[in-house]
Amino acid sequence: MTIESSETTARTPQPDEGALRHARAKKQRRKALRAWLRRALWLLVALGAAAVAVRAARPKPTPVQLGVVTRGALRVTVDEEGRARVADRYSITAPRAGFLSRVTVRPGDRVARGAPLARLEPMPEPLMGARDRAATEARANAAEDGARQARANVDRVRTALEYSRRRATRTRELAARGAMSQVELEQTEGEQRSLEAELAAAQAAVRVAGHEVEVARAALGGQRGRTDATEVLAPVTGVVLRVLQQSEGPVTPGLPLIEIGDPSAFEIVVAVLTADAVRVRERAAVTIEGWGGPQALAGLVRRVEPSAFTRVSALGVEEQRVNVLVDISDPRERWSSLGDGYRVAARISLWEADSVLRAASSALFRRGDQWCAFVVRDGVARVSDVQIGERAGAEVQVLRGLAEGDRVILHPSDKIADGTQVTADE
Repeated sequence: MTIESSETTARTPQPDEGALRHARAKKQRRKALRAWLRRALWLLVALGAAAVAVRAARPKPTPVQLGVVTRGALRVTVDEEGRARVADRYSITAPRAGFLSRVTVRPGDRVARGAPLARLEPMPEPLMGARDRAATEARANAAEDGARQARANVDRVRTALEYSRRRATRTRELAARGAMSQVELEQTEGEQRSLEAELAAAQAAVRVAGHEVEVARAALGGQRGRTDATEVLAPVTGVVLRVLQQSEGPVTPGLPLIEIGDPSAFEIVVAVLTADAVRVRERAAVTIEGWGGPQALAGLVRRVEPSAFTRVSALGVEEQRVNVLVDISDPRERWSSLGDGYRVAARISLWEADSVLRAASSALFRRGDQWCAFVVRDGVARVSDVQIGERAGAEVQVLRGLAEGDRVILHPSDKIADGTQVTADE
């Protein structure tokens, strides 16, 4: 067994020297390739980091909103709320104190001049309690007794006067024959004149007592059947706008009862700030919106009232305002549904032009006493001094400093300066 193993080992072939050298060379080439790949990878990493650092160090363009300077029409307006009202209205008041009967006319009714609108009757008699009625009846009885006493006194004085007259006649006859002295005649005639005066006084007392009886009976309701009602008539032909006192009841002189007017003669009253009112001119164009119709209405300023008034705004600030009266120039058929007291929105024209250079007002900012704007050229913001004219809400008239087609930055922030790189914010 030992001999056979030795023979087998002796027959195994020996490795070739050339193959070994080739294997070692191939292994070295692989190692060199791996080392080169590692160096290339590190080089790429270093280049990428350097690129990131350079990109991070470079300034980024600031995103901004841009607007364009254009040319077109510009209109400066005062936009305020207004109220529609009847131009010529009449307030009907109570001519005297009395008891008003229930008013039968209703808002919207047409009335002619002289037509009865309301009726005023005497005030109803107050109710009396048992004690007051008893006292009033006692006064009435006393007045009647006084009247009877006065009439009796008249009868007494009249009888005495008749006797005095007969006596005076006899005395004059006796004095004429010399049987009576002149002194006795004068005494008799004086008594007659005194009784005549006393009779006149007694008759006046009878009349006074009769009036007292009438007063007492009136207090007891003796005048209940008397009616001296007053009709309140329409002063002009028109339409009832409001009924201020509908139900019956006592009224005082001057109390407003009814308002009438002509609804075809409407006007718009717009309360504007005094700072804006100084620029409003008569015959200025007005656009009336928000009145409920499908289209806006056209109007003209008729008058700017000369006196202002104070109004407190919703924020609690006192404002000086003045009323501007506007006439509706569109046909009545277009706004026939507009009623008295309706709210509207009015645009009063202060200035307008058909072709002006326009820019957004949000692009302007103040630098000292000068208006400026940032103009974007080749992605860089440049400051430009701007001279402006009229302002119309979101747009202004540009007189100098900008050209048509210029792109300007809207709402510039403190990050924007002259030379800042910007990009349009989509």
